[in-house]
Amino acid sequence: MREGSGLVRFSKEYPERYFDVAIAEQHAVTLAAGMACEGAKPVVAIYSTFLQRAYDQAIHDVALQNLDVTFAIDRAGVVGPDGATHAGSFDLSFLRCLPNMVIMAPADENECRTMLSTGFQYAGPAAVRYPRGTGPGVAIHHELDTLPIGKAELRRRGHGLALLSFGAMLAPAAVIAGELDATLVNMRFVKPLDEALIVELARTHDAFVTLEDNAVAGGAGSAVAECLAAHGIVKPILHLGLPDAYLEHGSREEVLSMAGLDLPGIRRAIHARFPQSIGSSIAHAS
Repeated sequence: MREGSGLVRFSKEYPERYFDVAIAEQHAVTLAAGMACEGAKPVVAIYSTFLQRAYDQAIHDVALQNLDVTFAIDRAGVVGPDGATHAGSFDLSFLRCLPNMVIMAPADENECRTMLSTGFQYAGPAAVRYPRGTGPGVAIHHELDTLPIGKAELRRRGHGLALLSFGAMLAPAAVIAGELDATLVNMRFVKPLDEALIVELARTHDAFVTLEDNAVAGGAGSAVAECLAAHGIVKPILHLGLPDAYLEHGSREEVLSMAGLDLPGIRRAIHARFPQSIGSSIAHAS
């Protein structure tokens, strides 16, 4: 998928560092594992839906051996016109259970660049999953910075609700957080989670809302619930993500709307689950 993954220029400028295995996804991952065994640093650029075909290789050839392979996972989440066969609805769920795997979800194009650099510098299996299409228009920093592994970013300190956003859901989450005077966290890492921050927020907030463009079943929100359970914390939590169904064709905006992950849908879901948040935010503002 040279064209779709944006590797045309790279393949021309660095032909000795570019390997096109066509549609042999299983071979792609095993080839990367072999390269890592010989001291190379391979990056597997692959669509989320196609990585599913190489799941056994991701488990046994990369994660089990803790090999230094970076997965650049394109078309993660809602893909819109590509339809159900290309929807990247499940990668957070099927990667999260793999030992040794670091999983990152960028909120914008600059963070995607930084996370790819982080994954490349990390000595072990790492995955960066990003959506199809354009980002929100954040300026790109050309320095190849890295992020501390497993650390989230507190974007807004509020009260009552804590919104934990994973990846591309940060933009609508920021609007809702402003409306409700809620706390907003750009989680950045699905694995390892910033457990210290989650525990701290649990002590100072009434409830959590998790947002992700991945299936709710087994996804990033499930990781948050598991974290709370492991610490013996009982806290109301609303998981917003993709439904337990295959997504139909449509624009990205249309599909997000059908899944209830557009701004009106997120607003409705939060108000329905936590109606007290509306009155609380109004009272706090006054």
